[in-house]
Amino acid sequence: MAGTCGSLGSLTALHRAAAEARARDAELWVVLAWQAPLGGPASRTAAGGTPLLAGCRDAAVERLRDVLAAAFGDGPPGVTLAGLTVRGTPGAALVDTVRDTGDLLVVGTGSRTPLLRALRPSVSRYCLAHAPCPVLAVPPSPLQADLDAVHRRIAWRRPLHAEDLAG
Repeated sequence: MAGTCGSLGSLTALHRAAAEARARDAELWVVLAWQAPLGGPASRTAAGGTPLLAGCRDAAVERLRDVLAAAFGDGPPGVTLAGLTVRGTPGAALVDTVRDTGDLLVVGTGSRTPLLRALRPSVSRYCLAHAPCPVLAVPPSPLQADLDAVHRRIAWRRPLHAEDLAG
């Protein structure tokens, strides 16, 4: 099973999960967690049918389709693929979705700046601490740091030089 949100880090983890599923001759369950916006009334009601809740659920399903298309394109990943949207916080949704202690949960670690650590809890740390099965935490691609540096330079309107990208 792999958790995804569509970020580059989660796509890296998704590809690693596909490789693990192929090696184990297993199905790949891709899970996208979702919540109603701003913790409004729709987020606290029982499973049911407010239009806002149905719209959020439909948007999550569409987002998962987009993520799978971005990750694997038109070609299948070489394993049986199943997508699942789960209502809840990402870490808890992933841990609650694990079916068996023999499963493997694959999550991306993402880049964790001090500001992000203060604002959002780490999904990978939550899964490592609470999952009843092995968890594979996949670090971001080494190219992610270069991409982040380019984005910062663009945001701050600083010139970009080719030697800045050479590691």
